[in-house]
Amino acid sequence: MPKAYPAEFRRKVLDLDAAGCLVAQVAADLGISERASYVWRRQELIDTGQTPGTTTSENAELRVARQGIAQLETELAIHRQATELFGGCMPNCGSGLVSRRTRRGGMLMSRPGSRARWEAGLPRIWLCVACGGCGAGGEVGGC
Repeated sequence: MPKAYPAEFRRKVLDLDAAGCLVAQVAADLGISERASYVWRRQELIDTGQTPGTTTSENAELRVARQGIAQLETELAIHRQATELFGGCMPNCGSGLVSRRTRRGGMLMSRPGSRARWEAGLPRIWLCVACGGCGAGGEVGGC
């Protein structure tokens, strides 16, 4: 990945370029590549509307959107793995009811996504009411 330079530094390079200094001389004096100077000049023309293209602010918005998409894709992959692990029972069950069972044998009937209070520290396991989470009797929900 290219080295990131501060905006003030890029502005200084562009000002020297606009003042008529040679790009090669400015690049050599400041320790940057000539290519960087040309890229910054082109982006400035785009940002000022003199050349068509994607502006710096639009690029920032796109970067944030791509990061959000990547996060959502990661979450989706995790959900898909969980679905494979549980045999696809919980998210696709037609009964719409799941049970939450603790090690002590307590059971609560609730809709997926609803909140229920449980004793602190007890392990929680979600099971499909229609088939018990294993697909053994899944005619009710089509598990």
